Amino acid sequence: MTIFNFFKKSNVECPRCLGKGLVDLEDIRRLNKQLKWVPAPCAYCNGAGKVNKELLSKVAVDCAYLTIDLPESEIEKIKEGDRETIEKGRQRDLFVDNLIQFVEHQHLSHDMNVQDIANLYLSTEDEKAAFSVDKKSLVLYIQKIIDLKKQSIP
Repeated sequence: MTIFNFFKKSNVECPRCLGKGLVDLEDIRRLNKQLKWVPAPCAYCNGAGKVNKELLSKVAVDCAYLTIDLPESEIEKIKEGDRETIEKGRQRDLFVDNLIQFVEHQHLSHDMNVQDIANLYLSTEDEKAAFSVDKKSLVLYIQKIIDLKKQSIP
């Protein structure tokens, strides 16, 4: 067996994009990453459609932090299993989950509109928070959360 055959055989179809090289809306729904990902080249396989089997044991397919918009150095740290970087990603995921819950609660329980939710959130945001968001981006994100929630209510 040549080295070329060894590497060829150790690659498998990317379980995130299903070999397409792009994460589409169907993949996002399948992996339950609505509000966390947008259609884009697949960061898991770097758009190749194939991944080394070793990656499957190091990084969860649905790792929300592993996105194409990260710096290459950060992507490599995630793929290498760097604990600090993976923890940073886990904290970011918690931040996003808490923001989604906050918006849903304010909108559904208090019938607040997008602007009022954004103002309330920004007034309570800790200045030393590890993650923050500007008002314009926050307003757009809140609208997406509310729109998605409306779609899921029968």
